[in-house]
Amino acid sequence: MNRPPMYLVACAALAVAACSSENETAADADNAAPQASATEGRQYLSQPLISEIYTADPSAHVWDGKIYVYPSHDIEGPTPEDDLGSHFEMRDYRVLSMDKIGGPVTLHPVALDIDQVPWADKQMWAPDAARKGDTYFLYFPAKDKQGAFRIGVATSKSPVGPFEPQPEPIKGSFSIDPAVFTDSDGKSYMYFGGIWGGQLQRFTTGEYDPNGSKTDLQADDQPALTAKVAMLSDDMLQFAEQPRDVVVTDENGKPLLGGDHDRRFFEASWMHKYNDKYYFSYSTGDTHYIVYAIGDSPYGPFRYTGRILEPVEGWTTHHSIVEWDGRWWLFYADSQLSGQTRLRNVKVTELFYNPDGTIKTIDPFVSR
Repeated sequence: MNRPPMYLVACAALAVAACSSENETAADADNAAPQASATEGRQYLSQPLISEIYTADPSAHVWDGKIYVYPSHDIEGPTPEDDLGSHFEMRDYRVLSMDKIGGPVTLHPVALDIDQVPWADKQMWAPDAARKGDTYFLYFPAKDKQGAFRIGVATSKSPVGPFEPQPEPIKGSFSIDPAVFTDSDGKSYMYFGGIWGGQLQRFTTGEYDPNGSKTDLQADDQPALTAKVAMLSDDMLQFAEQPRDVVVTDENGKPLLGGDHDRRFFEASWMHKYNDKYYFSYSTGDTHYIVYAIGDSPYGPFRYTGRILEPVEGWTTHHSIVEWDGRWWLFYADSQLSGQTRLRNVKVTELFYNPDGTIKTIDPFVSR
């Protein structure tokens, strides 16, 4: 894989952190490379966490006071870009960890490779992780031998792996972007799904239709396709129920319509809780926003509330939100280091709430 030019490398969170490979710490933040400039007279708000490999779709968690990030691992590949994401050819996962935001970042060895997963054929896309007791769970989407996305799970006694996959995908799973949220009562829920290359529109009958729509329901005046949610079983390895729709409504309580591309769900589910409210956030895909909706239950319904992140450099946008040291943080990705959609880098910046519980919109660029 081609490495980015070193003069572009500023391995930092909030433009001040150093990066490291396994068990090796790089230079202090004071010695970090100069901040690379964006186009149109603006600079990047934050800098890539690492540059040794390309990473995207960061799912962040705090366990025992330490931050762990579970990204997808972008690689060079021969497939031309298309609307179904065929050019995202990821084949393994590697975990990032840090003791503090803005501190050195450790890139751990391969946590799971597609060759270890009997049912998976290609395209290990955005993962997530969870912990229960002394076991860590890595949830991941991949295409099976028939070309349908399913969601698998692998386990480890270490948050950084290696992970041992289950021999079959989660029964009844489909589509992409699993995100697992554990509520204060100990119950865990998986949110998942994505349209276009995520194939939600090809599972409307309950079975995979390889000849289904390439994009969505193609019905702009009808309720949009939604993410799915299912409570997980006690062992965290299966669904405890049939997945149900994650309904996002407008200000009048009506489901968002398929033609509402600035607000409707596309992919990249995430759930977090703030002041006893449930915040469901996601990407709008072809309009490139990270947005959120608020509800009173992990099942929703959720009322669309606003934008979290304006469009980043690159086509895709995918995030996670986590609390650490009494402050809230947004992890996201762009294509700063490569300038290519398929080769991305993960970043982090602080997230702020207004007194009424709404989130202040973040611009990934700042004026010079």
